[in-house]
Amino acid sequence: MPRERWWPAARERLPLWLQLRCGVELRALAALAVVLVVAAVLAGRYFWMGRPEPVRAPEVVGAAEPAATLSAGADGPRATPVSAPVVVDVSGKVRRPGVLRLPAGSRVADALRAAGGVRPGTDVTGLNRARVLMDGEQVVVGVTPAPAGPAPGSAGRPGGGQPGPAPGAPLALNTATAEQLDALPGVGPVLAQHIIDHRTRHGGFRSVDELREVNGIGDRRFADLRSLVRP
Repeated sequence: MPRERWWPAARERLPLWLQLRCGVELRALAALAVVLVVAAVLAGRYFWMGRPEPVRAPEVVGAAEPAATLSAGADGPRATPVSAPVVVDVSGKVRRPGVLRLPAGSRVADALRAAGGVRPGTDVTGLNRARVLMDGEQVVVGVTPAPAGPAPGSAGRPGGGQPGPAPGAPLALNTATAEQLDALPGVGPVLAQHIIDHRTRHGGFRSVDELREVNGIGDRRFADLRSLVRP
C-alpha cells in the first residue's frame, strides 16, 4: 500500500504531543524506538550488575600440622601425624640401665619398663613415674645425686662458703683450699700453693702417693701427711 494512503491515518492515531513536538516522520519514529530499546537494555544491565551478591568469608589458616604418614583404613588411606621419638638416659637401680629411644609422649614409667624394671627393694617414693619425658633428659633411679663440688684445681676464696673437712676426716687434696692445706702440719703458704699448682697442671690427684711429686715434699713430710689427706 502506498505511504500516502496509510501514513495520514497512522499519524492521526499517534498522541497529540508526539505529533506537535516531533512533527513525526517515519524515520524519527523508528529512531526513537531504537533509542528506547537501547535505554531499556542498558538500564536492565545496570540493575543486574548492581544486584547484591553473597560474600564468602576467608578461610582461617591454622598452625602447620606435623608430618604425617598414610595408613590404610576402611574408607581408604588416612594421614596419621608422626612425632619424633625421645631419647633418655636411664641410670641407677634398674635392670638394664642405658640410653633408650622411646615414642613421643612416653612417661617415666615407660622408661623404667624399657630398662627392665626397678631392682627389688629400691625406694622410688620421690620419683614421679607419671611425668612426661623430655628429649635428652636423665632418669636416675634410687640414687641421691651427690652435691657438686668445686672443680679440681680451684683455689678457695675467703668467705666463699667452702666447707672444711669433718673433724678427724682426711682432707681432700682435690678440693682443699690454700688455707686448709696451710693448716696441715709442716705445710706453709708456699707449699700449699705448690700443691694447688700441681693438681691444676695434672688435673687433680688420683692417689695420695702422687703427693710425693709436689715440689718441697720429701719422704719425711709425706709420711707425716699420708694419713691426713686423701685424693
